[in-house]
Amino acid sequence: MEAVETLKKRSEFLRIRGGARWATPAFVLEAKPRTPGRARTVFGAESDVARFGFTATKKLGSAVVRNRIRRRLKAAVDALAPRCARSNCDYVLVARSSAETRSFASLCGDLEQAFIRVNRVMSSVDGRGSSKRPRGPVS
Repeated sequence: MEAVETLKKRSEFLRIRGGARWATPAFVLEAKPRTPGRARTVFGAESDVARFGFTATKKLGSAVVRNRIRRRLKAAVDALAPRCARSNCDYVLVARSSAETRSFASLCGDLEQAFIRVNRVMSSVDGRGSSKRPRGPVS
């Protein structure tokens, strides 16, 4: 199994703000497509794989608790990203307190649903669909 590529810089996290977003009891998933030429690997080559950032604030508990939550979220992403994440997109998972105690199966189910929702929103915004919702009854 290959480790996911992660976001490291604050500017990368801030760029994703305002993109597609879906909240679950354990985390909030935010996503935004990358423009070509934005992602570079360690060796300077362009990368088109999905990249992930993980955030756990001090409100969640001690460093031990926050790291445990991040490890659980990373394990769920490792399991689902190959089939659910869109390439050339950046995702950020903002942890919530129930991420520590929620069963791993529920965590994965929530993440799969969140991927479906944010990918649908990104598809409708990037020109592959209409971003306007129909109003009133359809005749």
